[in-house]
Amino acid sequence: MSMFNHGKIKTILSKEMGLAVQSFETERLQGDASNRTYYRIRFRENGHPGSLILMQLAEPEAFKKSEEKVTRSAIPVRELPYVNILNHLARWGVSVPKLYFYDRAAGWLFLEDLGDLTVETEVKGKKRSVIQRYYEQAIDELVKIQRQGIRSRNKTCVAFGRAFDVPLLMWEFDHFLEYGIPYCAGQALASQDRRKISTEFLKIATELADLPRTFTHRDYHSRNLMIHRTRIWILDFQDALMGPHVYDLASLLRDSYTILDESLADELITYYRDCMKGPKSLRQSPAAFRRLFDLMSVQRNLKAAGRFVYIHQVKHNPRFLPYISQTLGYVKRNLEKYPELSHLRQWLEPYMEEVNAR
Repeated sequence: MSMFNHGKIKTILSKEMGLAVQSFETERLQGDASNRTYYRIRFRENGHPGSLILMQLAEPEAFKKSEEKVTRSAIPVRELPYVNILNHLARWGVSVPKLYFYDRAAGWLFLEDLGDLTVETEVKGKKRSVIQRYYEQAIDELVKIQRQGIRSRNKTCVAFGRAFDVPLLMWEFDHFLEYGIPYCAGQALASQDRRKISTEFLKIATELADLPRTFTHRDYHSRNLMIHRTRIWILDFQDALMGPHVYDLASLLRDSYTILDESLADELITYYRDCMKGPKSLRQSPAAFRRLFDLMSVQRNLKAAGRFVYIHQVKHNPRFLPYISQTLGYVKRNLEKYPELSHLRQWLEPYMEEVNAR
């Protein structure tokens, strides 16, 4: 962090945040798949240790600029989307980190330090009862968000001005066709196959876009859920929008990083339905709800696989490549479940065989 002006940081800690800091040191943290950079600032105040997280913003990458063409919010806000959405989630009682100070000119956000323990790390190798307890806590927090999203139509929250509509769902599908298939198959997608596959994708996108919408985190998985003071805390919510109620549930239970036993996933889907009982949008039969969950998982997992390849090829970061095979494994199993998806399976599988064999 030598590139930063340590004097300016100390000034912010003291004058803007009221900390009597005698000394501090910085540590760069392993970031996520975005262009943001994270640092932990450890300091001593009146002889006592303390810490916070500094998130450094960056110019949106080409991926985000392309996406923003189809997700631009209809609600104009002068705040940074991260700050805007954080404030709304906090007012709803959702566990999100406190924002201590935002230096707009420098692109620095000084945030509460929630530690390093993610749900992914905590449940690894643990017995089923432990895993179930944490995932039920994550679902409890998700239900809190979605109930607020159903009740609220806040005209000042940027998330309520953009939605998972057909163009965005298809944009995400196309991300897999553009990046995922050439990597998985070692060859570009044949034009006639692209037309057939895109037609099937459009059917799925249209059905999902027609579902009732609620507040959707959009990246609700085990790496964005922290365990701190025995509670689940939520990170990486700045891309939130209005989407199908099954989207975040699919993100959580069909996570590329943490693989759940299938019988546990079934129980957690039932737990979610029991917690959310009431809204008309959730009154489908268990089989109908499960079908929507599986369709959403197909869309979400294909997008994730394409994104992992994009990060490797464009950002020169191969860290996510090992997760592609498992992610496409979810897709393959869901395609096998439904006769209506047999054509899509027939056309997609030849392009996924190589990566699944690695």
